Amino acid sequence: MSGLRSQSNHTSGLQYRTFLELLLVSAPTTTACCVFLFINSIMIVTLTSKPVFREHSCYILLFNLLVSDTMHIPVSQLFIFLSIFRVILTYPACGFLISIVGLLARISPFTVVLMALERYVAVCHPLRHATIATIRNTRMGIVMVWAFGLLIILINVLLLLDFPFSDLKTLLMNDFCSSLSMTLTHMSDLYNKVYSGVLFVSAAMVIISSYVRVAVVAHSASVDKASAQKARNTLLLHLIQLSLCLCETLHDPLITGISKVLDRATIMRIWNVFYILMVLVPRFLSSLIYGLRDKTIRTVLIYHICCRLTLRTNVKLEH
Repeated sequence: MSGLRSQSNHTSGLQYRTFLELLLVSAPTTTACCVFLFINSIMIVTLTSKPVFREHSCYILLFNLLVSDTMHIPVSQLFIFLSIFRVILTYPACGFLISIVGLLARISPFTVVLMALERYVAVCHPLRHATIATIRNTRMGIVMVWAFGLLIILINVLLLLDFPFSDLKTLLMNDFCSSLSMTLTHMSDLYNKVYSGVLFVSAAMVIISSYVRVAVVAHSASVDKASAQKARNTLLLHLIQLSLCLCETLHDPLITGISKVLDRATIMRIWNVFYILMVLVPRFLSSLIYGLRDKTIRTVLIYHICCRLTLRTNVKLEH
């Protein structure tokens, strides 16, 4: 009897230690996720607090980018928890989650391209900016971005339907839910690779050409030098942001390749670093680029942060 009890205590101790190890593994990504969510949420509140942010196309596009990025962070973090705690989903459940995170991931590069074009028009065609970058056109552009993202996801779902799910004994997956585990057909794999390549080249060409044109115009005497220089730096940051966003497509293949030659503990450490750099940091760059560089946003942002910190301090002092 005592032997059974000691064995039970030993098993419970191992399970508790394993649970603590899993929590420690997920701690870096969870902390980064919470920090980025907090900052992005403050930015969203900032952009809804003043009428000026609802009357300019650049702020409307930024709001759309922040909303998609902020929604993307907790959904992607869910995949981390599922893999760390070894939760196996069914194919429909995983497909649904992959579709959501895929849609949100595609909104960012499309919106960054629109923001780059808006800056190009503002600097290179200032007299036409008011007629081109209207609130109506900006909202139509955002609707087209979401519609195009949904179309891409729909095509991917249709390609997955070619897989013979009816021949499976169970719909429970053999591996953890990820984009790689849901790439079940050759056509689906080819489609994702072609799409990623075309998107990267097209978006990069738009931003680079806008950057070059703004740089050329910046040397003209008829243009505000400070404004042109600021727009050029913004476009350069957009190019870095686009590269990081598209690096997210390399996250799963890199982890899969590393997992074949390294032990699980080392893989989890590398996975944390890759996840923070390739998934979370690009979703935070929008707040960093505009929150620190735009004077109008920076003033309101500091006000909101200071008010929240003061309110929390007062609440603690009352207790």
